Amino acid sequence: MFTVLVDLTIHPEHMDEFITGIRANARASLRDEAGCLRFDVHRRRDEPFRFFLHEVYLDEHAFYTEHRAAPHYAAWQRVAQRCVVPGTHHNTFGEPVLMRTDQAATDPATTRQLTD
Repeated sequence: MFTVLVDLTIHPEHMDEFITGIRANARASLRDEAGCLRFDVHRRRDEPFRFFLHEVYLDEHAFYTEHRAAPHYAAWQRVAQRCVVPGTHHNTFGEPVLMRTDQAATDPATTRQLTD
């Protein structure tokens, strides 16, 4: 598996557009990409314009080739160009050592914000 952790800050005036765009990207990634296993979006409590994305893919090919070639990713890139503060988008790449997925898959409360 291949993990992507994304840290970014949003222009306050583009918050609604960002949230709409990242929700659409996350949903489409999970729905349309067999290699996208998880796509979580988190907002910091102490910095409400700062977000963290936790994405898990089957392998690097699923991320670099399939995800980045998807039409919804191109749409997301256009949103990100308008919404993300320049210089604040940082990706960290890794691989899972331990992941708990049973609760996330069965507890509606864990996906409430994405599905509202």
